[in-house]
Amino acid sequence: MTELAEALPHVGSARAHGVARGYLLYLGAAALFALNGTVAKTLLLGGIEATVLSQLRATGAFLILFVFVALTRRSALRLRVAELPMLLVYGVLGIALTQFLYFAAIERLPIGITLLIEFTAPLWIAVWFRVGWKHPTKPIVWVSMLAAVVGLAIVAQVWDGLTLDPVGLAFALGAMLALVVYYLAADVQLRRPGARDPVSLTMWGMGAAALFWAIVQPPWTFPTGVLAGSMHLFGQGGPEVPTVVLAAWMIVLGTVVPFSLVVLSMQHLRASQASAVGMTEPIFATVVAWIVLGEALAPIQVVGAAVVLGAVLVAELNR
Repeated sequence: MTELAEALPHVGSARAHGVARGYLLYLGAAALFALNGTVAKTLLLGGIEATVLSQLRATGAFLILFVFVALTRRSALRLRVAELPMLLVYGVLGIALTQFLYFAAIERLPIGITLLIEFTAPLWIAVWFRVGWKHPTKPIVWVSMLAAVVGLAIVAQVWDGLTLDPVGLAFALGAMLALVVYYLAADVQLRRPGARDPVSLTMWGMGAAALFWAIVQPPWTFPTGVLAGSMHLFGQGGPEVPTVVLAAWMIVLGTVVPFSLVVLSMQHLRASQASAVGMTEPIFATVVAWIVLGEALAPIQVVGAAVVLGAVLVAELNR
């Protein structure tokens, strides 16, 4: 008993350190995802189309992850016929469309507002769990949904009419729905018997997205010339950065690395803890876009954003 009593503080300390490590890993992922929004918007404003950027991101991420999985867990490269339909749903609707619609939205809307709309996806997942899968739902979730809608209305400043670009708004709502598909398809695959690991699932999802774009835009038609030259950061007066460096950043530091950090963090965090940390991404993204692109929110929009993030966080912690 004495030995057990002496060991318990060390176990608690190790667990606390593990949770702290998980928080730091997820915060790093959120910061990189947020920064990637500004990098992507710089590329979009520089003349690269959203479809081209989506194809570049999915294909580049798939190739890097494929090499990593081949070197570390070659058995995960095998595909079963039974998992192909859901992988296609996950990759095409969940990844390819989420990325494309997000890129199309931030061309027309501030990055922070786009992410706020997209981050209401967990609320709609709660609706699906209740309506589609008949899961019990706490009343606080419905209150949170109402609060999120009110918060978005404040961000959009609806009392002044539709101040947001309607096409951009439609793209952002589409990105939110595609993100719902992404989460649900991933959940189904990770919980089925003999489920594959999250890294190889992400790899094959990116592969399905890359295949989709290869069909829509065959590789031999890819406009490689768009990667030549350089682009300005911080507007025309800012420093010039080679376009290919920004593209490489988007693929490696904006996709592969943050996805890997999320996977590593989930070894130390529960889903509710991860969801809480994930709420920092729109905050990081708004700050970075304000500094780099000059995208500032009005004070009343900041209040609305806080209401949305708070509502989503409460719903996630009680789902």
